[in-house]
Amino acid sequence: MAGKGIRLSDWFAGSRQALWLIWALFVVPRALLILLNVQPWSDAAYYFERAAELAAGEGYHAPGGGPTAFWPPGWPMALSLVFRVFGPSVVVVGLFNLLFAVLGGLILLQLARRITGSELAARLTLLLIALYPNNAAYVPLALTEVFYTTLLLAICWLLVEQRDWRWLAGAGLLLGLATLVKAQTLVVVPLVLGIAVLRAPRFWAAIPATIARGLTLGALAAVVVLPWSLRNQQVLGQFVFVSTNGGVTLATGNNPSATGGYVDNDPAYLALLERKHELGEIAFDAEAKRLGTDWIKANPGKFVGLMPAKFIKLWGPDGEAIWSYEMGAASYPANAALYTAVRWANQAWYWMLLGLFAIGGMVQARRRWRGGAALFDWWLLPYGIAAYPTAICLVFSGQTRFHYPAMPFIAISAAWLLADWLGRRTGAEVEHQPMPC
Repeated sequence: MAGKGIRLSDWFAGSRQALWLIWALFVVPRALLILLNVQPWSDAAYYFERAAELAAGEGYHAPGGGPTAFWPPGWPMALSLVFRVFGPSVVVVGLFNLLFAVLGGLILLQLARRITGSELAARLTLLLIALYPNNAAYVPLALTEVFYTTLLLAICWLLVEQRDWRWLAGAGLLLGLATLVKAQTLVVVPLVLGIAVLRAPRFWAAIPATIARGLTLGALAAVVVLPWSLRNQQVLGQFVFVSTNGGVTLATGNNPSATGGYVDNDPAYLALLERKHELGEIAFDAEAKRLGTDWIKANPGKFVGLMPAKFIKLWGPDGEAIWSYEMGAASYPANAALYTAVRWANQAWYWMLLGLFAIGGMVQARRRWRGGAALFDWWLLPYGIAAYPTAICLVFSGQTRFHYPAMPFIAISAAWLLADWLGRRTGAEVEHQPMPC
């Protein structure tokens, strides 16, 4: 049994055929999902329509209205580039997402190799994501998740690997693009650079260079974002860095009717919503921010008491992509039971990933605390990436799709634990030391 186990793990980690098999499991289901022709709905419809208008040279406008910055423009801008060439269609969206899904898989494989130092763990990481239904389900959808996750993976990989100034420059420019997709991406910079400082042999000596890298990243990101901010100044009459929905997001998560999720039917918020046209986009968002902030100040206990519910709504359920299929896929009514079964299977897979992630973190910390390796190193990155949407949701609201970008990072830690267990079971301990910079 041990010999067979060793041969199987050796084949999986070292064989080109095994790697091609993993890629087939990754690419084929995602390509087939495009054939379901899922029509855009809700947020996806908004992005699709804005991308089509941008491709037609009509600018970035609110539905049936004037210029807007209500939602970040990065994803519609990127999508509009392919719409200009191939025309707006759900097939084009799916193929564009498939391209970025494969690119994200390639980057994930490299990042996992760098963090774990193990080819077995890296390939297991890709396999765990390949077989994760909710990850695949977003490929046909006109939503930000696939595109943004690839950008986030690329930024982290460039910063972790960072061989020379070109890697830093690339990370900075991608940071700007990712910020145009999700403004909160800037939080990732102190996270990654903080780990870089903590793992440095001479902690204090590394701080000045790290601060310089952070400033460089910020400046390069600003080069990408500022043209959009200046456009907002010109068409909206006020400088808006990325978007004008921050106040709305705060108010819909913190109000007398709040449950931990996105609640937009609270009477106070509905009363404000009736004044939206009168106030204008920027003033409306400012009033929404005031509404949410005032409620938090008046109800600090309730605000803190909502945090567990927000956490559960973010990390408890998974498989939310099924809503898009339910509303936009012609095949759904006749196959609702099959879709539901896949979602339950997905939920089990998701909970398995979270369980391995949690156990892996405890095992890593325990071993490193006992002196097996440096306590502060890149193994912390997946846990930091998972903490970043968590911190945001505890203030605003918990929505399950917001954990999507963290899942490939979670898979790295889960795969490391599996590879370590396989190595110990077969008597060949898996190397999990990071490779030198």
